[in-house]
Amino acid sequence: MSLIRKLKMTKMVRNNKLPSCFSRLDTVFPKGKDGLREAPEKCLLCFHKTECLKVALQATDGLRVREELVDRAYASGVMSFLERWSQKKELRRRIAAKTKG
Repeated sequence: MSLIRKLKMTKMVRNNKLPSCFSRLDTVFPKGKDGLREAPEKCLLCFHKTECLKVALQATDGLRVREELVDRAYASGVMSFLERWSQKKELRRRIAAKTKG
């Protein structure tokens, strides 16, 4: 069962008690001034932070964040060209599948 489906079954979702920013990637995990993503202070204090970030990173925007990580790993020399190509191909396939369905 997917995480989103599990969340939909919980009492807090049925009662619409989630914050309005729940799972909005640009709000809960924005890029900082240095180009790296970090959770804002208000999100670190939130009771829903773990579920929120998990749901946000499973969405299409979350897959794009993973692409950013792959690009950074390649640029720093941690990943080979072939490994980067393979991972980006898989991520793009998953993004295309999410946008179609």
